[in-house]
Amino acid sequence: MKTDRFVLSLLVFTTVVFIGCNGTDTTKNANAPAPVISTQPNTSLPMPPVNGKSIEQMGWSLADGSRNAFSEFKGKVLILDFYATWCEPCRISIPHLVDLQTRYQNEVRVIGLNVGGEADVPKVPAFAQEFKINYALGLPDEDLVDFLMAGQDAIPQTFVFDTKGQLVRRFVGFGDATGPQIDTAVEFALRTAAD
Repeated sequence: MKTDRFVLSLLVFTTVVFIGCNGTDTTKNANAPAPVISTQPNTSLPMPPVNGKSIEQMGWSLADGSRNAFSEFKGKVLILDFYATWCEPCRISIPHLVDLQTRYQNEVRVIGLNVGGEADVPKVPAFAQEFKINYALGLPDEDLVDFLMAGQDAIPQTFVFDTKGQLVRRFVGFGDATGPQIDTAVEFALRTAAD
């Protein structure tokens, strides 16, 4: 009898947590496609097809109005993290990204790219302060979002590129094992730079 109640309680708890993690922010622009929060990390997704496009000149805009292009980061390991301030797994992943930027100040560049919608943009400064974010935050060009996320709307999505601009690993979601897997991808990218 106690076992049945325990199993039922566990099932109810799991269902509530799963539903809560898949919610979306209803304050976003109603016309913008809503990213889906990814509760289960998935690293098996391949790099999106190139389809004749080059990522080199795709980029993002920063809060000060300046623009960065992907090609500007050759020679550094580049981590692009697509997030929203209201995405709980994104929030869980941020301290790990802050730590990575601190550990590899000169060799790695982490860039946070907000895909949370128009209503999320004004929340970014407070979000950055709350999480003590020490890396650049920007708004990605639409073609960069289309190219990298390739129709997979789940967030967070984190891409690790080596110093030559080649994708090392794509992560969709964030869970217990994701941080160490990102570390491994960064270490691999740093080793290939020495080759």
